[in-house]
Amino acid sequence: MDKFYPIYTVENECQDCYKCVRQCPVKAIKVEGGRASVIPELCVACGHCVKICPAKAKRVRNDVGRAKQLIQSKRAVYVSLAPSWVSEFPDVSAARMVGALKKLGFAGVSETALGAQQVSLAVAKILAGSPPGVYISSACPAAVSYIQKYHPEYADCILSTMSPVLAHAKMLRQRFGDDIGVVMVSPCAAKKNEAEAHPELLDICLTYQYLKELFVERRIELAEMPEDPAAVFVPERSQEGALYPIEGGMFETVRAYSGTEKVHGVTLTGIENIGRALDNLNLGYVDDVIFVEALACPGGCVNGPCSAQKDFNMVSRMKVIANSHMPELPLRRAAEVEVGEAFEREHIAFPKHTEEQLAAALRLVGKTSKEDELNCGGCGYDTCRCFARALLRGKAEPAMCVSYMRKQAQKKANGLLRCIPSGVVIVDADMKIVECNERFANMFDEGTACAYEAKPGLNGALIRKIVPFHELFESSLRSGQDIHRDTIKVEGRLLNITIFNIDLHQVVGAVIFDVTQTETRREQIARRAKEVINRNLATVQEIACKLGEHMADTEILLRDIADDYTDEAPKDN
Repeated sequence: MDKFYPIYTVENECQDCYKCVRQCPVKAIKVEGGRASVIPELCVACGHCVKICPAKAKRVRNDVGRAKQLIQSKRAVYVSLAPSWVSEFPDVSAARMVGALKKLGFAGVSETALGAQQVSLAVAKILAGSPPGVYISSACPAAVSYIQKYHPEYADCILSTMSPVLAHAKMLRQRFGDDIGVVMVSPCAAKKNEAEAHPELLDICLTYQYLKELFVERRIELAEMPEDPAAVFVPERSQEGALYPIEGGMFETVRAYSGTEKVHGVTLTGIENIGRALDNLNLGYVDDVIFVEALACPGGCVNGPCSAQKDFNMVSRMKVIANSHMPELPLRRAAEVEVGEAFEREHIAFPKHTEEQLAAALRLVGKTSKEDELNCGGCGYDTCRCFARALLRGKAEPAMCVSYMRKQAQKKANGLLRCIPSGVVIVDADMKIVECNERFANMFDEGTACAYEAKPGLNGALIRKIVPFHELFESSLRSGQDIHRDTIKVEGRLLNITIFNIDLHQVVGAVIFDVTQTETRREQIARRAKEVINRNLATVQEIACKLGEHMADTEILLRDIADDYTDEAPKDN
């Protein structure tokens, strides 16, 4: 378990379902020993795997301990609160939220949206004076990382501006001193990577989940916090920047500046949608200034991986809009900090594999022809050949192939059914045979044996037409209890039957032994034993009689001798 990277797997809780592999947009998951872990160098920290993991085995790093240490070690620590907080805490006023955070020990609370406003100003100036082309926003660190790693040819299109939180951290240090601490609170996992890349500006990023745990630990009830007029955001409230967490929000603020009237805006949310758009993009056909607002989370930051919301909804969007305030248009805002930042390419070089290598990898999962390549997606990869590449790169295991494992299981089951020295049958809730072996079919009439030759397994045949004890199957299905009978007479034979549940009330199995010869031998042994016992008893009785006779003769003899000795004894004078 690697807790250094922002996203990690609790291995003991991973349930071997491969859902994260299926839904990871960049396939940055490695499966080893049946456990799925994140590959940091491939991951863009979008956090989608955290949101969809059914076992909650994917986690975002908990930095609460570091935040506590920071509060104790710094002169003052300020919170940069993401504007999506209004959708995460829908019934909490700004005064109560500020009061609760200050009760945790923070010196003040400020809105990340202030930094967003500085970014919008810088972007608007760039777009107003730029030639036709595609310009991609740098506000979302996960989207930026995705383009740098997987579409490096468009890295130069990313605007050279800081993200809102870095711009905001710079503003706070400029206002309150460079020796302060800055902790961001948001629903984003990728912000943790930003903090590690820019420790001079941003110390720590906490998620809403861990902030809530802090409130519980300190017994802070947001609903019970007083509406203190002094509990306000510093240095002032944000305005249009509060629109950033919803899709289209950033472009709404950018086009509010004069000079951007001819800028065309495109909003792309979700890594897969960004990828599809860039795959089909041809810069040679672009004749206008196109601003692309790229957000990794579908619907925007309000639907971040560490938010309580499962799906984006209109209520969240409306709350964000209501919390913003667009000043008089066109916007006239002064630049407070320099927000320039360059983004370099981080192209990932994947190894190339020959057709022979791919064919060898496919053979590992029983695929020797094109027809075998089902492309079912059960392994998490779109095609069997993609899965083969993952095998060759050490990211996958043969056991991930559902069709292969099903065939292996079927082969093993068939082998057991053929080799087991007894009749075996599986019956469903409709009293129809699911599977049986040849020994079972041969236990009954010739018609059943012939039917088995025509259709091995007798799938779909009614069990009540084959065995006279079908009521035992009905009873087991109905009660959910296993049933055992030592001997049941069927047409002059004795059968030992055990019926067991496979799927409660739905499927039962039975193992049937023909114990006729065993019982016959047992009766013969018992009869011979009785004969031997009787002979032994007769012998013992005979011996006893002889001993009795001998004892009687001995007693008579001894008495005679005794009497003789008595007669010869001398008499007293």
